[in-house]
Amino acid sequence: MRILPPLLWISMLGLIGAAYGIGWGPHLLPESWRWPGIAIVAIGMAVTIAASRQFHRVRTNINTFRAPDTLVTNGLFAISRNPMYLGFCVSLLGAAVFANRLSALAPAALFFLVCQFYYIPFEERAAERVFGEPWRGYARRVRRWI
Repeated sequence: MRILPPLLWISMLGLIGAAYGIGWGPHLLPESWRWPGIAIVAIGMAVTIAASRQFHRVRTNINTFRAPDTLVTNGLFAISRNPMYLGFCVSLLGAAVFANRLSALAPAALFFLVCQFYYIPFEERAAERVFGEPWRGYARRVRRWI
């Protein structure tokens, strides 16, 4: 699978929207509790955008499937090795809360699983090949997610 993470994120967001629009499955929360989902989406997107900007500031490759050229370890990357994925996952969770359908959690969970077992391991292997010991030291100091 060579689908870039933002495209997969958009697809999962569409499925969450479909769960909301069609009303698939039981409600996740009492109706009045769905509105914090908007804030959760905003927090997740802010994390993703901030981490993306860090990559752009140092002019490094952001494409999952291309070899990395700069090891970014400061800012959000000092807290999480994958703040962009973390932000995407948080935003999908927020969208599922807003959709207020139990079925809306499935696309959020699927995105997390694809990140955990495909995207991130792929990137970690590439980073270890390119950066060697600096990467291994960073991976020992900073957790994969948070």
